[in-house]
Amino acid sequence: MRLEFGIGEGAQAVEIDPRNLLSVLTPNAVEIGLTGEEEVIRALNHPIGTPKLRDIVKPEEKIAIVTSDITRPMPTYAVMPALLDELYMAGVKPQDITLVFALGSHRPHTRAEMEKLAGLRAFTEIICVDGDSNDCVHLGQTAHGTPVDIVRVVAKADRRICLGNIEYHYFAGYSGGAKAIMPGVSTREAIQCNHSMMVRPEACAGNLEDNPVRQDLEEAIAFCGVDFILNVVLDEHKRIIKAVAGDVKQAHRVGCAFLDSLYCKEIKERADIVLVSQGGAPKDLNLYQTQKALDNAKHAVKDGGIIILIGSCREGLGERVFEEWMLTSPTPESMIERIKHDFQLGGHKAAAISMVLKKADIYLVSDMEPDFVRRIFLQPFAQVQTAYDAAIEELGSDATVIAMPYGGSTLPKLVVP
Repeated sequence: MRLEFGIGEGAQAVEIDPRNLLSVLTPNAVEIGLTGEEEVIRALNHPIGTPKLRDIVKPEEKIAIVTSDITRPMPTYAVMPALLDELYMAGVKPQDITLVFALGSHRPHTRAEMEKLAGLRAFTEIICVDGDSNDCVHLGQTAHGTPVDIVRVVAKADRRICLGNIEYHYFAGYSGGAKAIMPGVSTREAIQCNHSMMVRPEACAGNLEDNPVRQDLEEAIAFCGVDFILNVVLDEHKRIIKAVAGDVKQAHRVGCAFLDSLYCKEIKERADIVLVSQGGAPKDLNLYQTQKALDNAKHAVKDGGIIILIGSCREGLGERVFEEWMLTSPTPESMIERIKHDFQLGGHKAAAISMVLKKADIYLVSDMEPDFVRRIFLQPFAQVQTAYDAAIEELGSDATVIAMPYGGSTLPKLVVP
């Protein structure tokens, strides 16, 4: 059986005996209703777990709207017009509304970037600011010891509205919901404390209920209440195909369930070999981006198995801190230990790769130099077929196989009868 995997601007094929192949995981076909602003308006008119926003806010109240920064795909500009109309309908004045960009530990925006994110109408009608982690209010501490230190303009607001897009997050379970507050408008110390739990096995994509990272950040909002959320799910073209509004947990969970209907793929057993690709350019430009497909693939591979990660990575590792961790750490295990007490963006992806290496070998099919690939603890190949043949030789002719041609958008879930 011939399968193709996107890599860079092209594709590579591999021949697999059908008797070895357990399944090919592709996104589910889901019927889409309204899209874009029409879907946002529908969600605002049918909130989940709360009254309509126009019935929650009051004139003269100070409103903080917390939204994502430029590193996230959340189309704030597409939801703000309907959201502002809803607030104005309640008698809220533009000067009482502040749009706060949740920087987490990322860099500040330029004014041009703020305008692009907010959209021209919001940028000109209301106050738009970056969250300043140097100006926070201490509100308490979670059971894990995470300080709840929230950016002042958010902490002191009468009402807090959180925006975000929902996608799988490899240690918080899903993005969206309370993540706008923690880590969005929190301090580096809080982010370090919360994210240090990423090494726990329950801290993984698609898991909410016993995920310690998610539990901790949702405990944080008990100290800094969220009155309303407006979250969206995007398709591969960044188009809004689902919006949920209302209660910070209830609405978020409905959005997560919709995401699962699109991208969660049930499997009856894990495989000895998993072939996984991001689907080609631009998603596999570097290893930093390609890691997302790897992290999803780990849920489909048996302990002691092999993941064949297919990605051009023609620009190398792709991020300075990530590169430093990958190239200077003596062992994969040392990165896992380091992240527990020294959380760094970039370093967290190095630790995530190291956690996969504890479970399975990683064969990397890429454009990177073989010696360089070996330096980062992976086994290099130029061709998918060569990597697959080597995996079969290592694990035996009866080794089982799962293929994930769109690995960044498909999350395997083991279903035990």
